[in-house]
Amino acid sequence: MQIYEELVARGLIAQTTNEEEIKKLVNEGKAVFYIGFDPTADSLHVGHFMALCLMKRLQMAGNKPIALIGGGTAMIGDPSGRSDMRQMMTVDTINHNVECFKKQMSRFIDFSDDKALLVNNADWLMDLNYVEVLREVGAHFSVNRMLSHECYKQRMERGLTFLEFNYMIMQSYDFFKLFQDYGCNMQFGGDDQWANMLGGTELIRRKLGKDSHAMTITLLLNSEGKKMGKTQSGAVWLDPEKTSPFEFFQYWRNVDDKDVIKCLKMLTFLPLEQIAEMEKYEGSELNKAKEILAHELTELVHGKEEADKALDAARALFSAGNAANMPTADITAEDLNDGSIDVISLLVKSGLVSSRSEGRRAIEQGGVAVNSDKVTDIGASFTSDDLKEEFVIRRGKKNFRKINFVG
Repeated sequence: MQIYEELVARGLIAQTTNEEEIKKLVNEGKAVFYIGFDPTADSLHVGHFMALCLMKRLQMAGNKPIALIGGGTAMIGDPSGRSDMRQMMTVDTINHNVECFKKQMSRFIDFSDDKALLVNNADWLMDLNYVEVLREVGAHFSVNRMLSHECYKQRMERGLTFLEFNYMIMQSYDFFKLFQDYGCNMQFGGDDQWANMLGGTELIRRKLGKDSHAMTITLLLNSEGKKMGKTQSGAVWLDPEKTSPFEFFQYWRNVDDKDVIKCLKMLTFLPLEQIAEMEKYEGSELNKAKEILAHELTELVHGKEEADKALDAARALFSAGNAANMPTADITAEDLNDGSIDVISLLVKSGLVSSRSEGRRAIEQGGVAVNSDKVTDIGASFTSDDLKEEFVIRRGKKNFRKINFVG
């Protein structure tokens, strides 16, 4: 099976401009393609994960990736999928985020020996002359056509700023620039980027009279149709300081039964034949598939050592074994009141809840346990001696902390 056919079999491809031509380029290793990443935070997250895996797959098949970091477009903000305007960021914040992205991307993409490129569109967008852009680029865009795209239509009722209206033009210019300077013949992106990507192919055709191609990746949605990669506390980040390897592992270990095979196909590099065998799993057997999914993805992002530690910690959580690799929270003597700490304070100080009222609700709903024993009394408390023993507090099925009493 060639790489394009494998992408189809894994359910990764949503839309293409010219499937036969794209298939030919990709299978022959002649695609020079780019995917854009706007640095809106100081870490990549699970929402970027599938794009990074796609770049890795295509590079392994001999194609050349260009990772475009949107240091320039981040100054504007993409209105796609938004009900309101993105918060404006300073240049210093954007530049810091760009450096964080570069470091994380190297875990997925081999940038050595010109096998891949990493570029920042601030290098050309920030120096553009406004009148020249209007004449040379803006003249090729129909306002009527732009407003017909869903990414703009859904914003019209709430108000779409002229700043955001220019985002499609800037992204289209990126493709035009990469086509000219680096021979980039293809753009990939999320399915919500389709309109912006078509703008790029059209600009290249109108100004240069040449063909270029676009392909969108299926959005990673759960069985309820919601984007995956969100938890109650926010996004699932690739930075271990923002989402620990154990928490990352646990996120995938606890995906819904209906989503595990889809995630194995779309995100892991396991052979499709092996995944087909796991499709036969039922009931508790699915837990084995989830464990494999979690370990594979944690290894991709954090390395085998961290993945093994997360696996050991997860297994220890449901046994009497050692939970040393679990996320920890330090409790000091100053946190105690008359030699003990109440369970709600413990939940708050360990970061499992954000407020005492949230902690009270969690207990009343039966979602809190200490060392596998459910806590039902909101007034329960624990002494320093209790905390010095192996002490694990849990909220729900996914969130755990090993308490370290540091005196």
